[in-house]
Parts: sequence; C-alpha cells; structure tokens
Amino acid sequence: MSDPLLHRASRVSPAGAPTPDAALDGAIERMLTHAGHRLVVGAPLGLGKPHRVLNALCSRIATDASRHLTILSALSLSRPRARSGLERRFLDPFVDRHFGADFEDPAWFLAQQRDALPPNIEVQEFYLPSGALLGSRQAQQHYASLNYTHAARGIAARGCNIIVQAVARGPDGRLSLSCNPDLTFDLIDALAARDLPRPLMVAEVHPDLPYIERGASVDAGFFDIVLEPAPLPPLFAVPRQPVSLAEFAIGLYASTLVKDSGTLQIGIGALSDALTHALVLRQTRNADYRRIVDALWPEAATSRLVGENGGLASFERGLFGCSEMVMDGFRVLAEAGVLKRAVVPDAAAQGRLDAGTATPADLALREAQGETLHGGFFLGSRELYRWLQRIGSADSPFRLRMTRISEINQLGTDDAPLRTVQRRHARFINTTMMQTVLGAAVSDGLADGRVVSGVGGQYNFVAMGHALPDARSVLLFRAVRESGADVSSSLLWHYGHTTIPRHLRDIAISEYGIADLRDQGDADCIRAMLAIGDGRFMPALAAKAVAAGKLDRADPTTWARNTPEAIEATLAPFRREGLLPEYPIGSDFTTVEQDLVRALGRLKRDTATRSGKARALWGALWLDESTADAREDAAIARMDYDGREAWREALERKLLRAALRATRPS
Repeated sequence: MSDPLLHRASRVSPAGAPTPDAALDGAIERMLTHAGHRLVVGAPLGLGKPHRVLNALCSRIATDASRHLTILSALSLSRPRARSGLERRFLDPFVDRHFGADFEDPAWFLAQQRDALPPNIEVQEFYLPSGALLGSRQAQQHYASLNYTHAARGIAARGCNIIVQAVARGPDGRLSLSCNPDLTFDLIDALAARDLPRPLMVAEVHPDLPYIERGASVDAGFFDIVLEPAPLPPLFAVPRQPVSLAEFAIGLYASTLVKDSGTLQIGIGALSDALTHALVLRQTRNADYRRIVDALWPEAATSRLVGENGGLASFERGLFGCSEMVMDGFRVLAEAGVLKRAVVPDAAAQGRLDAGTATPADLALREAQGETLHGGFFLGSRELYRWLQRIGSADSPFRLRMTRISEINQLGTDDAPLRTVQRRHARFINTTMMQTVLGAAVSDGLADGRVVSGVGGQYNFVAMGHALPDARSVLLFRAVRESGADVSSSLLWHYGHTTIPRHLRDIAISEYGIADLRDQGDADCIRAMLAIGDGRFMPALAAKAVAAGKLDRADPTTWARNTPEAIEATLAPFRREGLLPEYPIGSDFTTVEQDLVRALGRLKRDTATRSGKARALWGALWLDESTADAREDAAIARMDYDGREAWREALERKLLRAALRATRPS
C-alpha cells in the first residue's frame, strides 16, 4: 500500500482514469511561491479543514526535501477504522454509507498515527481527537498545550504564512467562514500585532457547508485563492452514540441546575445528549420529567441548591446559548422551545429586557438584532448541518452568530460589561475523565504526560463560572472507568495530571448525585465527593482521607446505595416507557445496527478476560441457531454471515447470536 502522503490528490474522470486538478495544482504552486522553503500553514479546527487541499500540499512537500511544512491546527477528523473481523463486518458498510466511499481522510493524521510523517512535515495541534494519538510519538512531542483562547496567539508566534479553510458561498457571491470563524479573524489580528505580513488566504468552497451570515460572512476578496471544485465528498458527520442509564442519571441531575432565563454552554458526547434530552423533557413533558427526577433524587423538589441555581419547571423565558461548539443538542433545544432567549448588542438595553423594564426601543432592538445562539465552531450530524443551513441567513427568525473564539470563551476587556449581562445565570457544563476528592479535574491527559485530547476551552469556562456573578461551572463525570474486564473508580485521592486545579472547584456531578464544592473546606469537599462515588471504591478512598488527616471519619451510609444496580432499578422502567430512549437526539444507525451495537458491546465485555472468553465460547458451541427470530436473523445478515462460513467465522457468528439474545430489548 502506498503512503497516503505520496498519493497526489486527483479527480476521477467518468472513465475512471485519474485526471489532474489544474486549479488545485495552481494553488499549490502559488503557496510554494508565497512561502518559499518554510510553509507554516494554519488550518481550522475540525470541519473547516479542506482535506483535499492539505493532502495535495503534504504530498508535494513529501517529495521535496528542500522544503519544510508545518501544519498548525486542532482536531483532525478521520473515519473510524475496524481492528477485528467482527468490527470490520459492522463498521465497513456503515462507514461507506455514513461518510461516503469517496470521503478523503487527512493523510497527515493517518501518517502521524503510525509515526510515519516524513522529517520535513511537522504537525502541531492544540486539541487531539480523544485518545486517537496516545501511541504516536510524533503527535505527543509536537502537541501544543494551549487554552483555546490563546491558540491564535500561539499560531501567530510560529509565523503562520498561509491559511487554508473550507468555506460556504452565499447566494450573493459572498463567502462564509461557516463552521470555523473561531480562530481565523483572531489569527489575522494576532499576526498584524506582531507586524507580520498577512498570510496567503486559501479557501475551498464546500457545497454542503451551511452559509452562516451573522459574524462569519466576508467579501469574496477576503481570500487570495478561492477553489470551487465539483463535486466534493460529503461533510464529515459525527455518528450519534447511545446513551446509557448511568449517563441519563448524570444528565438529569445537571438539568435541575439550569435556570430559566439563563445561559447554557455544553459540549458533545453522550453526557451532553443526556442533558439535552432531560431539558427537553423538562420543557415538553414536565410531569414525566418530575416523576423521573423524583425517583432518582426525591429531595430535588426541596433542595436549596436547585431552588437557588436551577429549577424543575418548564422554561417560560428560555435560554440563550453561548458555546464554543454548536452541536446537535442546541438544535434539539431550539426545536423544543428551550433555546429562545435572545440577547442584544447593548448592555443597558439587555439589562432592561431581563429586568422586565424594556422600553419600546429596547424591544425593537431585540426584534431587529436579537440573537439566541453564539458559537465559535460547529460539528455534528447531517441533520444539524441542514438545520444550520435553514437558520444561517441574516433574516432567519432564529438568529445564530458564529464568531471569534475570543468573543465566546472569555469576557474580554472592552466588551466585558456586555458579555456579563448577556450571560446571566450562565451554566458552563463540561465533561471530565476523572476527579479527585479535593475537587481537581482530569480532563485531557494522563499521569505520564501523554495527551488524550487537550484543554480546549474548559479552563476558560470554569474561570467564567467563577468570574460571572450568578454563573456556575459544572463538571460531569462517570463514576467508574471500564477497560475490558477492569473497572476502576473515576473518583481518586490524587492523580499525576490536573486540567482544572482544586481552587477552581465548583459543582461536580456523577450518576450518583451532585457535589456542591464552591467555597467549601477540604473536609466538606471530600465528604461531598465521597457521597457521589461508586460505593465499591469509596471505603478505600475514605481511608486515605482519614490517614492524611483530612477527615476524622467517614459515614459509609452516604455511598451505600451508589451501585450500578440501583441506577438500573431506578431508571430502567422509564426507558421501557420510552422516556429515556437509547438514542435521545436521533441515530445514524438503522434499527438492526442498533441491535448490533448493543450486542457487540456486550460481547466485548464478556470476552475481556480469559475466563469470560471461555464461558462465552462454551455457550456459543451449544447455541441452537434454529431458534432465531427474524430480528436476530436480520442482524446476522447485516454482518454478511450466510451460514457457509469456515469454523472460525462460524464460531464468531454464534458468539454474536448469543450476545444478540442477551441484549434483546425487553
């Protein structure tokens, strides 16, 4: 197989023969002429990278040892790849259907995973796809630990001389930075502040990118080169994942702390999906929402924490969204009538609007310029992209602004009063991998220094949670971590890496409850955290606190009911009612594939140990395949088994059938 960096980007003619892209070749030549022998290329985070352009540039540099290319970016997106026979049978058809068979992966990323970047190509990223580059020495050595708000400064300091970006074209010929105005404007300003020349600006128009007018549109002359190839592969769309009952518990707890007429920031993933769904239930099926919350947390209705910081009632005035990332959750919240509080670009007027003393001029300003959602970049499903296309125009009744990350992730200096009044009752809700009982959070790296992802904007949101007068920072975490058959506590005494220090502790939430840590002493903080840890691990953790002199004693009754079985018993009835669906914001998997996702997950857990594998194999050998129903047979057919497999694959088939039967919905 040839190295993807040496595969020259090309189009395929109807006859199937590769044909050169003259416009792309011309753009590459102009980049080389502009930058000389040292190309320092800035590319947007995530969706905004034009893979075709960057792959062609990498291919050219890889064959010319006299030149050096540095790519400065974050979050390179590539299709998932299967590692085993069962995974391959499931993933390959899904990947081709979901991403498109002609999707072009980032060649530099695939090479970096294998430590195969040539010596004259270097990639520096400040945020990595979670866990994808833990084994790459090249990625780990060149990772740049930067807060998102400082990324433009860091890229400018490296002398960026080219920017490449995917853009959308509007009906009037203007261009939109669409998914990524987050750093481009800030980077141009940062370069100018250093008296460095404006970089060569290269755009590739993607026909599927939503045209976003507010905050993201520019004249066509903003870019020096505008490529408009046709066709291009579909946009990268993130497959939506299932949500477990433990994750729903976390989302339900968090939903009680969101205040009507407030502000919401959330990220992506199952915990955010769980929170989103809980907020939708709170708005659209409030009686059912209260039933679920009461079963999970009977004290919620009388809780002082909920009364002061959130609520259980539906949203009358609604929320304003202000988040570095716009994802499917915001679409769902908007469609459910939760996201509807519009803010205006005038601090005094905003204050009067929120106080209920608005003048006719204030109301007119909100009608003309009010905006309900501010974001720095977007990434999600194709359904999200279609929604953004509908609301992206300046005259859309739901107004979205995609803008600089410096406007989203901090209060700023000159505009701090405006940002403060817009972000009233802000809830900055983010996820973390592990927490310590003293309130420190571990979100982006391991104790040995390896980077799992990156800090991104988490520090900024935590800091704003403390800086704004009525805001709270909320960190969500799963109480346990699972690796094969090993289960360990995500709540620790200490850890060798910290993302958020203990002096910024605020609210922590696991599936077992809420710990309000703000302004607490260490002993109270430890007791609160022990109360939301998994009961299997808390006695040893409490003993460490006592031995260190941080506690005199611990009360075991506070964690006695903190078991996975208790979560299952409490929430499973609501799943059977359809109130806590496995895919709360929609699924990219077919019904048959959803059955397979459950079964493959179960099979992976069951065979993680030698004894577990032996039990699974023994059961499979005696499995009667003739008793299968149509649903099971459909799943087996989807995996391309036809009953004529050799013995090894036949055994895989029977193992899968056993897992399908064990995970069949009741």
